[in-house]
Amino acid sequence: MNDPHFLFLEQLRALANAERAAGMASYHKAKREYLGLTNPQVSDLTKTWRQDMSIDERVEVADGLWRTDIFEARLAATKLLTQARIRPDDVVWQLLQSWVPDFDSWALADHACAAIQKRLVADPTRLDEVEIWTTSEHLWTRRAALVATLPWTKQNHPKPAELACRDRILGWAAAYVPDRRQFIQKSIAWWLRELSKHDAQRVRDFLEQHGDQMKNFARKEAGKYLKD
Repeated sequence: MNDPHFLFLEQLRALANAERAAGMASYHKAKREYLGLTNPQVSDLTKTWRQDMSIDERVEVADGLWRTDIFEARLAATKLLTQARIRPDDVVWQLLQSWVPDFDSWALADHACAAIQKRLVADPTRLDEVEIWTTSEHLWTRRAALVATLPWTKQNHPKPAELACRDRILGWAAAYVPDRRQFIQKSIAWWLRELSKHDAQRVRDFLEQHGDQMKNFARKEAGKYLKD
């Protein structure tokens, strides 16, 4: 009852919708408690909470919410820490990293990766730590390495350092190609599809070299925006 996150969890529970929660449990399939809140409801709450909380307080509350293993509580935890400018941010980065082994479905993983993206852009040297994820046997950790690095697909005119990061991550994607698991192939396709909007030639080169080894759906998705 004295845990800092408890009052915030009670606010989430106050909006619970049992019927919607049952549908979410069926859809997401991961075995945890669902309260039945919508994403906008969780977003509105966390925006309110953040206004009066220091970074240390947000980290403490986010940690507590994540540990509950309740879907909406974990979602709120990710949203509390999704912010471009956080200084200093080492404690945020360490907490976000600690969540990665807990990933077991795309929804929470993607929201957590959105927060991780901000911390990687703030300090690209952290890619050294993310590279370790690429050799994990845990599917969702491997997938997170590509989802968390999507910002490097976005630049139209990357600086040399950004281009070096882009090529480095493409190397990870190439190493993933033999992994036939659906979500790994999807992550490769997602990264390449987004990159094709800004750097089509690199995607063409990748597909020329590795496309035949990718699953058919992934190859098609990766080239979705490429013009002949």
